[in-house]
Amino acid sequence: MLEAFLTSTALVAVAEIGDKTQLLSFMLAAQLRRPWPILWGILVATVLNHALAAAAGRWLAGWIPAHWLQWGLAATFIAFGLWALRPDTLDETTTTPPAHHRWRIFLIALVAFFVAEIGDKTQFATVALGARFDALAWVTAGTTLGMMIANVPAVLIGERLAERLPGELMRRIAAAGFILTGILTLLA
Repeated sequence: MLEAFLTSTALVAVAEIGDKTQLLSFMLAAQLRRPWPILWGILVATVLNHALAAAAGRWLAGWIPAHWLQWGLAATFIAFGLWALRPDTLDETTTTPPAHHRWRIFLIALVAFFVAEIGDKTQFATVALGARFDALAWVTAGTTLGMMIANVPAVLIGERLAERLPGELMRRIAAAGFILTGILTLLA
């Protein structure tokens, strides 16, 4: 259980650096200037999205023969490592309407993050982690913590942090982590 939690936390925290949802954190913080409703929205959206993703991974693990699953998971993690090398950007036309009410800001963050995570590498990583570990709650808790580790500073510090983070270095570390996990999955 601890391995599932720590692996999930580390992979997602590093992979999230420079990801589109982290860029979304910067954008929301810069536009809405209300960190707590944004952070609560991120947390709730991540728990919901990653619980569904980990459950999907667990379900797949029950249907796919073990030797195929091992090769598939290894290939998936290696593919995520290669994917992590490609920088994410937000669409220039994406805007968030101005909001002053904290519940409205919470809902904006919740919906924006839930939708932004659909098809994102951290969601696919959560599916793969759910398939690899028989610990749905621990995978969900770990991936959620990893998202919060990466996104809380983005919200609290906003655009100033984005200018100072060495995004290329963080993408390379994330890529190495995914590829290493893929190799370790093959060797397990």
